[in-house]
Amino acid sequence: MLKSLLRVKPVEPAGHVDAGEPIEGSLDGEATLKRTLTARHLVLLGMGAVIGAGIFVVTGQAAANHAGPAIMLSFVLAGLACAFAGLCYAEFAAMLPVSGSAYSYAYATLGEGMAWFIGWCLVLEYLFASSSVAVGWSAYMISFLTTTLHLPFPDALTAAPILWQDGEFISSGKLFNLPAVLIVLAIAGLLYVGVTQSSFVNAIIVAIKVTVICLFVGFGAMYVDPANWTPFIPENTGTFGEFGWSGVLRAASIVFFAYIGFDAVSTAAGETKDPQRNMPIGLLGSLAVCTLIYIVVCAVMTGLMSYTSLGTDKPVATALQAYAQLGWLKTWVEIGAIAGLSSVILVMMMGQTRVAYTISRDGLLPPVFGRVHPKFRTPHLSTIVVGLIAATLAGLVPLSVLGELVAMGTLLAFAAVCIGVLVLRRTRPDMHRAFRVPAVWFVAPAGALICLGLFAMAFADHWQVFVLWTLLGLVIYFGYGIRHSRLARGA
Repeated sequence: MLKSLLRVKPVEPAGHVDAGEPIEGSLDGEATLKRTLTARHLVLLGMGAVIGAGIFVVTGQAAANHAGPAIMLSFVLAGLACAFAGLCYAEFAAMLPVSGSAYSYAYATLGEGMAWFIGWCLVLEYLFASSSVAVGWSAYMISFLTTTLHLPFPDALTAAPILWQDGEFISSGKLFNLPAVLIVLAIAGLLYVGVTQSSFVNAIIVAIKVTVICLFVGFGAMYVDPANWTPFIPENTGTFGEFGWSGVLRAASIVFFAYIGFDAVSTAAGETKDPQRNMPIGLLGSLAVCTLIYIVVCAVMTGLMSYTSLGTDKPVATALQAYAQLGWLKTWVEIGAIAGLSSVILVMMMGQTRVAYTISRDGLLPPVFGRVHPKFRTPHLSTIVVGLIAATLAGLVPLSVLGELVAMGTLLAFAAVCIGVLVLRRTRPDMHRAFRVPAVWFVAPAGALICLGLFAMAFADHWQVFVLWTLLGLVIYFGYGIRHSRLARGA
């Protein structure tokens, strides 16, 4: 069993990928994913995922409950960890341009057991991310329908039937979140058709939401009250993670949720032209642009309104409500959020289906997740299954629980990638690397330590759920995966 857990997947040079030869995770004679994406597509995919949830949903709750105006520092810290991890991702993605992201990288360096654990964390990350962003999308859509278009919407269909409060679940008095369910199913349908069509829609959405963010920053800056930034780091309440520097760190573990977009870029490697060149550009380009945007938007948002009032599912719109002169901008922000969060759901669900596709092709999940549509060349059955599960979670589980679980899965995956780069540098120093991490013996350990430290903070609050998720993954692996592994069968 120990040998099974430690067996690694052979690493082949990536120079043969575009020559039509078999690639990691594919089978001779079977349909594989179509390579259509360019560097521009990848940057836009990253922006589509990164610019959205962090600004429109997560930021307000992190500021109101943990960091105050210092939420800007939380984004700097999270961005630093992402920069280290992003450099490691870029080296791996250029070497192994396949669809499995951190899962594939762990399989090539840390062994099948760790690869399964990381893959299971990625399933947690993308599945719950799609659902949590759908809940934020629902809040903006309902606000737009009721306050802008003055259309009635049944209150019983606006939220999950349960809430997470004071460490326990309580009834909310609602039935389920209907808009969240509908948007997830609509995005799943789009992904079923094809990734080229999906990336085209994503490019339009990114243009809309970047325009709206520029309007918010430009006009909102004129009404900023510097008094709202005082104190910049609110005094700690006596509880770790509630303001003070510990609150800044705790908020960083939460807003890390916003940076998972560049991880989703790496899952598209199997559908990218010239991945050795385009993957590093897509990963690091989207990360740099989005970090700057986050810091600027946080500064304006916390300057418009006291951080204590921003703990809603739609913090940007909430900040604008305090100024009658900016009422017109609130409408545009809602439109931008609706469009922007749609693109986040699209990229998250795309990442989920591609990870499941790769794990299935390795034999660790049933073949249904690895089948490719003969016409659309997409993992269609995986898309259907993921769409149904994500829609169920979006309709029935509250945002606060979903967001925390997403961050935990993300942080573990990032730490594994940082460690994997070091392992492969030792075990395969001769392998061609189109992109190399600079100062790797500092960058990779620093990235791993920061990610693991932030994970520990989130784990302290939701360890029960994470342990249950891990146990479920172990049951699946030892009950199915370890016996059906293609690597074990010598395939």
